[in-house]
Amino acid sequence: MTAQIQSMQYANLENGTRLHYASAGEKGRPLMLFVHGFPEFWYEWSAQLAEFGQDYFAVAPDLRGFNLSDMPADVTAYKAKHIVDDLRLLIAHLGYEKAVVVAHDWGGAVCWNMATVLPDLFEKLIIINSPHPYLFMHALVNDAAQKQSSEYMNWLRTPGSEEALAKDNFILMDGFFNGMGQGEAPWFDTDTREKYHACWARGLSGGVNYYRASPLHPPTESNPGPLKLQLNPADFKVTVPVRVIWGENDKALPKTLLDGLEEFVADLQVQRIPEGSHWIIHEQPQRINQLIRDYLKS
Repeated sequence: MTAQIQSMQYANLENGTRLHYASAGEKGRPLMLFVHGFPEFWYEWSAQLAEFGQDYFAVAPDLRGFNLSDMPADVTAYKAKHIVDDLRLLIAHLGYEKAVVVAHDWGGAVCWNMATVLPDLFEKLIIINSPHPYLFMHALVNDAAQKQSSEYMNWLRTPGSEEALAKDNFILMDGFFNGMGQGEAPWFDTDTREKYHACWARGLSGGVNYYRASPLHPPTESNPGPLKLQLNPADFKVTVPVRVIWGENDKALPKTLLDGLEEFVADLQVQRIPEGSHWIIHEQPQRINQLIRDYLKS
């Protein structure tokens, strides 16, 4: 018996941001917070909400800039510190002091940062295909293959990328999900496509502004990106218990990004899924649910 999902709920946060969220389960149970990436929205987690709403209060917000949440026009509003602040205030708004946090892609990038600066907000952190920021910065500077894999980030940063993404009924966006050139993705069926198209039709500038606001992109002659950063690895240590699930057939974020992760996370488990792509949450939702369940019991 899966839990009923309720959407069209809004949180007016103390920083002035209004976030839309979906939830399943009863408020008062332990909080599980699910944080999506690009180009997704709360619906990415529908299988997880239905599962974990049975014994948790499972909540999946639309991050600022996405779907039904506020979409600030200023690019600087999408710096990681502001998204972290949204999540901190959302947890408080829901009436909680901490949560089990599950995050993917950009959501993972935000939650890695959040875990370093606000560890007390976490019971546990589950990351799915999202690199630790220090390791990602290092790869963008030193790994030629990673620079090439991440070139799409520089394209997304350019003016007008949102118009190109929306052209011809979001054909480029559909291509992100349809295997990135590896063929049609069975999970991206007609019903799912319609839901995503409705989300994207509300605006794409917020989503691409995450890329524009971040220094983590391949260096170029005009923008050195990570080359200008002077980061201390000690500032990126994570004391929160972390479980990483990684689809190793991720074309944009290869499995080499896991190398050295144990130096930053004291309490770490890594589950590799060799055949899984960046979209492993959609490809194998029941397996993801079971891996999360196993981790929560440990």
